[in-house]
Amino acid sequence: MATENGTPIANQETTVSLQRSIYDPGYVNAMSHFYRGEMGRIMVWRQRLDVTTNWAITSSTAIITISFSSREVPHIIFFFNLAILWVLLWIEARRYRFYDAFRARIRMLEAHFLVPMVMENRDLLQGEWKKLVCEDLILPCFKISKLEAIGRRLKRNYVFIFIMVLVAWITKIFLHASHAMEGPGDFYRALRVGHIPSWLVALIMVGTFISSICLVVYVSKKSSGEISEFGTHRSLWRI
Repeated sequence: MATENGTPIANQETTVSLQRSIYDPGYVNAMSHFYRGEMGRIMVWRQRLDVTTNWAITSSTAIITISFSSREVPHIIFFFNLAILWVLLWIEARRYRFYDAFRARIRMLEAHFLVPMVMENRDLLQGEWKKLVCEDLILPCFKISKLEAIGRRLKRNYVFIFIMVLVAWITKIFLHASHAMEGPGDFYRALRVGHIPSWLVALIMVGTFISSICLVVYVSKKSSGEISEFGTHRSLWRI
């Protein structure tokens, strides 16, 4: 059926229901508590990310300090440092995927619920965002791949830790070498430790450096990250 102006009754009922739901106190109160709960959840996961980063910095600082404390400490100790960093990076990437999954709900609420409330514009409520949120509540899923999560954490934090370890490793070799360094050949021979050949040490060094750079470049091109470097109308936020 249609009204006198030709508008179907079903459409009018949907519009009235939509207008009532956005300002309904019970609906707004429930959504506010939902937003607060999800915000608390992602803050817990954000703190867990900081913990693994602190572990990586602390362990690297301790190993670097031990390596420079005595000439007798072989530079092979940085093998263990790199292994610890890769393990912590994998753990942090796993935690980041959970953080990103719950952060996506927060962004959905901010973009499709808070923005229309602030703008007082019901037209911004168009779309199936409610259905998407409900589906994610029933069957939660990750929003990014494990590789992208590793790349994001590497780009934000771990790439600087890897660079610090590699610089410390090279400095250790120069300072505590058993013979004078007069060229690249001397440096290459100084990489050998016991039964570990120089080529293996060089391969791990170069491989770590190249893989870190490749992951950072990949993430920079394939992912926009959590937040843009410069927001729209940035000058308006200068208070």
